[in-house]
Formats: sequence, structure tokens, C-alpha cells
Amino acid sequence: MAEPSSWIAIVDDDPSVLRALARLLRARSFHVKTYQSAHEFLAVLPDGLPECLIVDWQMPKMNGLELLRELTRARVSVPTIIISAHGDPDAHQRYTSAGASAFLVKPLQASELLAAINQARCGSKPPA
Repeated sequence: MAEPSSWIAIVDDDPSVLRALARLLRARSFHVKTYQSAHEFLAVLPDGLPECLIVDWQMPKMNGLELLRELTRARVSVPTIIISAHGDPDAHQRYTSAGASAFLVKPLQASELLAAINQARCGSKPPA
């Protein structure tokens, strides 16, 4: 399996969210690749792993939790930040139990996202 490299993947079915997050992270000198579905992201995994994955919770066909489970099943370890328009405490628990580094609620605060990325890249989980 490929080793993680210095890029961040963003998976969200909303093109405006992809553009906004990519613009924010590129302005902070991150190399970013965007994907409009979990399946699109999974298709590129043989080419290399991102250093961090930012994925939307609710997407058609394969949601964020299903993507995390598929990565686990394939024995692929990528620090993952889940983003959601809903602050559901049960979902937060499910995702952190499934291995997510962080669960952030939209609209995202730049400082909160950047802190979660830093923690994910450094291999530590934020406090619950």
C-alpha cells in the first residue's frame, strides 16, 4: 500500500463546499485534491494516500461513515475529519468510534478546521 504524502483530500458532494475548502487550504499553502464522491476518492487510492482526509457525513451512495468503514476494511489508515451540517451527538460518537480524528459542524470555522488538520497530521486526537 502507498505511503501517505503531503496532500489533503476533500470529499463532499457539494461543489461549493469543495471550492471553498480548497481555496481556504490552498491559501494556507496546503496541496489539496477534491472529490465529489466517496467512490471517486476510493478510485485514486492506488495512486497514493493523502496525509489527511476531510469528508462530508451525508453524501449519496456512500456516506462518510461508510467510507471510513470501507477504508478500515481495506486496511487503509488515513487521518479523517468528518464535516457535517448537523451537530448530532450520536453521529459524533459513531464517527470517533470508527476512527475519525475529528467531527466538525458546518459552517466550518477556519481556525477550528486548521487545528483539526494539524492534530490529524500529527497523529493526535482533539479532546472530546
